[in-house]
Amino acid sequence: MSVSHSSKLNKGVREQYMKLPQSKKVLVTYVWVDGTGEGVRCKTRTLDNEPKCVQDIPEWNFDGSSTYQAEGSNSDMYLIPVQMFRDPFCLDPNKLVICEVLKYNRKPAETNLRHTCNKIMDMVADNHVWFGMEQEYTLLGINGHPYGWPENGFPGPQGPYYCGVGADKVYGRDIVESHYKACLYAGVKICGTNAEVMPSQWEFQVGPCEGIEMGDHLWMARFILHRVCEDFGVIATLDPKPMTGHWNGAGCHTNYSTEAMRREGGLKHIEDAIEKLSKRHDYHICVYDPRGGKDNSRRLTGRHETSNIHEFSAGVANRGASIRIPRQVGQEGFGYFEDRRPAANCDPYAVTEALVRTTILNETSSETKDYTNN
Repeated sequence: MSVSHSSKLNKGVREQYMKLPQSKKVLVTYVWVDGTGEGVRCKTRTLDNEPKCVQDIPEWNFDGSSTYQAEGSNSDMYLIPVQMFRDPFCLDPNKLVICEVLKYNRKPAETNLRHTCNKIMDMVADNHVWFGMEQEYTLLGINGHPYGWPENGFPGPQGPYYCGVGADKVYGRDIVESHYKACLYAGVKICGTNAEVMPSQWEFQVGPCEGIEMGDHLWMARFILHRVCEDFGVIATLDPKPMTGHWNGAGCHTNYSTEAMRREGGLKHIEDAIEKLSKRHDYHICVYDPRGGKDNSRRLTGRHETSNIHEFSAGVANRGASIRIPRQVGQEGFGYFEDRRPAANCDPYAVTEALVRTTILNETSSETKDYTNN
């Protein structure tokens, strides 16, 4: 198997140092989204005391010219801590913290999509919007070939791998279970995992989360995934279509509801929301991957459990539709719906904000409205 050199280092030696006492010092690892809109970066500093809340963690800075976020002549960027988690790698009392990125003039960086999302979520707080996102990903060897696949060929066709059990059906379960436990330790609202349809492809689910915490928790879950994979020497890719041909792509299906949808008679509110989404399909496709729909165009072909990127559709229990209403929701008359269009490498802040703008704030054009002066 093609794994990284660092994964072959003696972990027992590392463990010897990890057991050393820290006195009262605390390691805080700052995590942020880089200029690609899908990569995460991190750096660590020492605090004299354990932070009790995110407000106890000071702002910091970094070199934005090395993260595709600034020019070298004016490269300092600010890290603003916004959500704190326990550190599953260095253990208590150490912390991980999700940060917003501000430019030298204190304005949000171009890929800081949390900033506007937070404002929108505050505006609709009375609706108590809940999200659950299903993050699909694919494990690769360090050579970029799917982990566990034959070196010079392909595994058997799809069929036995989804939720599979057995050495000939699933690859990398150690990584998946380590990630799950690390997320639980950190306080990430991870709620499930399963092997996916393509061999070496997996999924974990985060939620339900209300408002802005959906993006915070999914980004931290992604960071922890990459960090766990680093220890095992493999790569987790969020590419929406890592293998061409008759293989499923990778999405980030987004489950969504308002308080009204979750009450008796909520199906009417679900249907109203879907009607609004049907009239703004192009806008959503543009924000559902970091490249304005180009990544998703490789995945949303109308095959392999996807809808066609050029058409909007909805149906009960239909995994080939843009929007799926779960069968139980159709029978009971209330609950939630699933938007199956977001790509695996979407920004959850962008996806959740777009859903709210269309279904609650009733935006209709391809442009978003600026509410800062209202």
